[in-house]
Amino acid sequence: MKVLILPDRAAAIARVAEIIVAQVSCAPASVLGLATGGTMLPVYAHLREAHRGGLSLARITSFNLDEYVGLPPDHPASYHCYMRENLFDGTDADAARIHLPRGDAPDPQQEADRYEAKIEAVGGIDLQLLGIGRNGHIGFNEPTSSLGSRTRVKTLTEDTRMANLRFFDDEAQVPQFAITMGIQTILSARHCLLLATGRKKAAAVRGMVEGPVSAFCPASALQMHPRATVVLDPDAAEALTLRNYYDHIHPGGRSRLYSELHRG
Repeated sequence: MKVLILPDRAAAIARVAEIIVAQVSCAPASVLGLATGGTMLPVYAHLREAHRGGLSLARITSFNLDEYVGLPPDHPASYHCYMRENLFDGTDADAARIHLPRGDAPDPQQEADRYEAKIEAVGGIDLQLLGIGRNGHIGFNEPTSSLGSRTRVKTLTEDTRMANLRFFDDEAQVPQFAITMGIQTILSARHCLLLATGRKKAAAVRGMVEGPVSAFCPASALQMHPRATVVLDPDAAEALTLRNYYDHIHPGGRSRLYSELHRG
């Protein structure tokens, strides 16, 4: 796991956007796994700006991590709506290549199975963007989620529901279930890229990076991924025991390769 600690929140967000832009620039037909939530809003603002500067998203294929069960795509709190408003409507992304689970599907588990099969049919995800919840969840894989899970329906914790209350008019409207990529689905991506900012995420970040691999902290499963990059601001990194080591090997959040340090 590569842990990059940037000087501040803005720099961490910019680094994540740079990695995504580099992926699409080098491989315009990349398959991207996308995330939602407040953490991703400025990342998508950077991508819209990159598009205005010449980056094309016309050939990418995208799969979002999750969607609330019961919400149709035109519901203002749906992730379909979130993605349209915050990324796709501001770029040349091809609507036929954009994929999210249908929260209003008659059979949510059947929809989850269809979604998983679609990811497999395109050859898997090249770059999976992730955030982390305060309880260590990735996607909507709440604590005790199977580390071998694939896309399925999950019951949301009350903490997760309350964290998302701001997107709804009242508590009763916050869905209790979601269709989410499973942890094994996420780990099947060729590169996982996680962004965390703020002190509220510090404990979860420590569990993910330095804790035991455990279903209690689902994000800790990323320790087993051969190419996982975690991008943090100083507040999100403040609980890390090995903080000095991460700063030593990646000063200022810069990637350094052994081959570059030992030339000649």
